[in-house]
Amino acid sequence: MISVRRADERYRGGDAAAGIESLHAFSFGRFYDPDNLRFGPVLACNEERLAPGAGFDEHPHSHTEIVTWVVAGELTHRDSAGHATVVRAGDVQHLSSAGGVRHEERNDGTAPLVFVQMWLAPKRPGGDPAYEIVRGLADSTPYAVLAAGAMLYVRRLAPGERTAVPDAPGVYVHVVRGEAEVAGELLGPGDSARLTSELDRDAVARTATELLFWELNEV
Repeated sequence: MISVRRADERYRGGDAAAGIESLHAFSFGRFYDPDNLRFGPVLACNEERLAPGAGFDEHPHSHTEIVTWVVAGELTHRDSAGHATVVRAGDVQHLSSAGGVRHEERNDGTAPLVFVQMWLAPKRPGGDPAYEIVRGLADSTPYAVLAAGAMLYVRRLAPGERTAVPDAPGVYVHVVRGEAEVAGELLGPGDSARLTSELDRDAVARTATELLFWELNEV
């Protein structure tokens, strides 16, 4: 089974006057839809666009696995555990907020910043915060978020190229750029799909395409 959410169905948040545009795939902040709270452990998939100099001031998180994929530009991250990092396109950043951590995210560069931030619920709350960054994640190297029972795959496809959709109880797909056919549905930039019981499926690119797959142990 596949459920598609189109880019134009996302809730528009952020603060235009502050140079922040946010597009939410799930209930988030002021937007509440009781039928769209989560998919398995996935709680949020936010497309964020920050103008130069814009950002999110320091704020708290807890009991959430926060995974960030930079699409364009540079993201400056600082947190209360002492990490200060510049995250660039193709990098994966993972902040495990655990029992509680504070962080800020800014565009300190001169070019627009675009990133996708995904929140996942851990299987067990609490613990100590942790931070990791993987520079230039390769297509052939999945990134595991063991605390949430999830695995992230990045796929960059040429027109006509195909890739296997992970075989798992649940798969969450987000289209970063381009167009691809997934389980019989044509998906474009910003579209997402939630798949259950879809085995032996391929994604086929119509154009140069970048996809994010979450393989989920439970939905």
